[in-house]
Amino acid sequence: MFNNWLKIAFINYKKNWLSTVINLFGLTVGLTGFMLILMHWNDEESFEKWNPKKDNIYYFQTYNKKENIYGAAISYPLAENASKRISEVQDYVLITNNGIAYKMITKNKTAYVEEGFMVSDNFFNLFPFTLAAGSYKEAFKNDNNISISTGTAKKLFGKTDVVGETIKLNNKDFIVTSVYELPKGNSQIKPEFVIKPAEQLKNDKEQWGNFNYAGFFLLKKDADPKAFERKFQDIIMMRAKRNSKNTGMTPQQYIDTYGPTSSILTSLDKIKLHAESSWFGKPDFKTLMILFALSVLIVILSAINFINLKTAQAAQRAKEIGVRKAIGSTKSKLILQFLLETFVICFVSYLLSLALTELLLPSFNKFYEKEIVMDDWHIYFYSFLMVILVTLVSGLIPATYLANFKAIETLKGNFARSKHGIWLRNGILTLQLIISSFFIIGGLVISQQVKYMMNKDLGFNGNQIFQINFNDYSNGKPWLKYERLRTEMAKIQGVESISYGEAPPGTNNYSSSNMDYMNTSINAQHGSMDYGYLQFMGVKLLKGRWLNPKLSSDTINSALVNEAFVRKFGWTNDQAMKRDIRPGFDYKPYHIVGIIKDFNIRSLQSEVEPMIFFHYRETEWKRFNMNNIQLKLKADDIEGTVKRLKSYWMDNVEPGYPFDSYFIDKKFAKTFERYQKQQTLFTILNAMVLMVALLGLFALSSLMIEQKLKDVAIRKTLGASDGILIVGLTKQFLWITLIAVLISIPISYYLMNEWLKDFAYRIDMPVWPFIFSLFVLLLLTFVVVSIKAYQATKVNLVKYLKYE
Repeated sequence: MFNNWLKIAFINYKKNWLSTVINLFGLTVGLTGFMLILMHWNDEESFEKWNPKKDNIYYFQTYNKKENIYGAAISYPLAENASKRISEVQDYVLITNNGIAYKMITKNKTAYVEEGFMVSDNFFNLFPFTLAAGSYKEAFKNDNNISISTGTAKKLFGKTDVVGETIKLNNKDFIVTSVYELPKGNSQIKPEFVIKPAEQLKNDKEQWGNFNYAGFFLLKKDADPKAFERKFQDIIMMRAKRNSKNTGMTPQQYIDTYGPTSSILTSLDKIKLHAESSWFGKPDFKTLMILFALSVLIVILSAINFINLKTAQAAQRAKEIGVRKAIGSTKSKLILQFLLETFVICFVSYLLSLALTELLLPSFNKFYEKEIVMDDWHIYFYSFLMVILVTLVSGLIPATYLANFKAIETLKGNFARSKHGIWLRNGILTLQLIISSFFIIGGLVISQQVKYMMNKDLGFNGNQIFQINFNDYSNGKPWLKYERLRTEMAKIQGVESISYGEAPPGTNNYSSSNMDYMNTSINAQHGSMDYGYLQFMGVKLLKGRWLNPKLSSDTINSALVNEAFVRKFGWTNDQAMKRDIRPGFDYKPYHIVGIIKDFNIRSLQSEVEPMIFFHYRETEWKRFNMNNIQLKLKADDIEGTVKRLKSYWMDNVEPGYPFDSYFIDKKFAKTFERYQKQQTLFTILNAMVLMVALLGLFALSSLMIEQKLKDVAIRKTLGASDGILIVGLTKQFLWITLIAVLISIPISYYLMNEWLKDFAYRIDMPVWPFIFSLFVLLLLTFVVVSIKAYQATKVNLVKYLKYE
């Protein structure tokens, strides 16, 4: 019986070869897209799985209800008090300055080592890397202790057994206490070396408002993280009582004004995708879910093709079913037979998709900057599960439909008069075209939004501005280094002007604090800078004046603010010019001497934040945090100027360090990469959807028109022209397309409007993509169907009418 079913299946595959090829192509493409996105999702979910304590380690985040902002950091006193006062806490660790780099000098060699972490004492208790040498118990016993990875040990010493060896960095000797192996699995926490920032921890011990650390809490076994969150409210209130004493506010008013209002814990292995905010980069689960849903839609489209083509071929199988029923075949056996035919196609498509996925994987990895390999059984299991699901969905509907034929009717030849199959095909075709319309509209809206961001006036001009970052801080006074270089590098041929800014666009280099005026407070970004920096960047002055080096007050307590700063306080520009504000980073009042036009320093997805600009010498700690020099290059020989700058830097400024540099406009352009990738993916998926849908439409129209060839022959004999016949054959499909697009318009509008809500600067929903989708689908439908319709008008009349 089974062999007989397979023989019949292959006979039908061969007989309807076009349908077979289209089904194989559609399912292969759909399953390939599904597997690639599934592997991407699986890879993102695999972070931190190596950690044996992952189930009890939680990442700390804050929430400010007033601003509706999630924070990724914690202050030292908040973490310390939480560990002492919340019974669920077993241990905690603080991480700051991840990604640091130093030139390390040993007795063997000198090397530049990147990706270092600064951490508090119990780091290895929460992140127990495999120990290669030494001990974790006294890893940070002294301030000059350092732990290094096996890779760093080999790089510096040529071996891993280096406990007790000395490494010099920043003119200070560090003793190696332990050597560890980095985890092989995905992790955001892979430090090449680890040191303890003893001085910083000491200074921050009583600084409740210095949110300078990523906080991780190890909870006791079976402890409830929600209990921690509830009890942390007491720690928040403790901070508010302490800090509100001299403000005239009640503790609750202080919390409502400054925040945070609550806390959130996220499991260690969920940080990468599911944290509300992260120290290691913004989670993007929403985009991943959109991609996954779109990949599933393509599989559904392929299944729709299968269902449509199978039901359209029903007339060919009607007598076969009638005969089988007449000789005793049951309905369940017929359903199993048709399910087997579907499974064979799906399984072959699955094998083809595995090969295609392997072929496309290198390009996919390059696109996402990953190193995914097809070695995880979950991928095969879930993709095969999808094959079974597609088999059941795309096989069961036509199988049930075909098995319900009445033997007596089909043997009499009355099947053709049944309209059940027509309604089923038309309904499913409508669904397919709704999805196709959504992809066209969505692709155009994404393209318009990305184009809008690329062309938007950013409020600054980063052309020809070249930034070089400091790597060597050994002299301890980076502002003196900058001032010396400002004089010396101005002599290099091709350099037009030089300046410094703490927060260059596109670099994410910024810090913030509260800004107080009487009983009102806002949070604002800092923009310590050199004189003339804002003019250097092409920023526009709206009111007041620039900072002036000839005025002594401009190195003491003068500041400029942006429009967002003024709006946040609810002032007019005239009112702002009369105000003195008190920043949280300084005890003295700062007088506003100018208001500048808003300009973006981050992605256009975010609104321009309130910013205050002042000279770097106005505050001591800002001087010590200076980390770059920016040079505007003349346009006539940019490439040659960059070579001269690199040569000078490597020989005279930081020998032995990498030349960490970039053009600011290109750096800011990288903030668009995520959305450009989304646009690219949507375009690819759009092409796949249209290809699958149109091929399915062509095959379906071919089968349905073939069933009407006798009608065509009769009409042609009665004098109908080719044009009338083509319109008559295509009219039904055009009506279905029109209805599908009209249904898709409100759905597409809602979904794309939700996507646009993520952008602070967004387009108004354009009308033309909806109109374009309608005309394109009508045109493509007409072209695809009319090809077969035109062929139908050339039928041999004798062949179809000789028995009439």
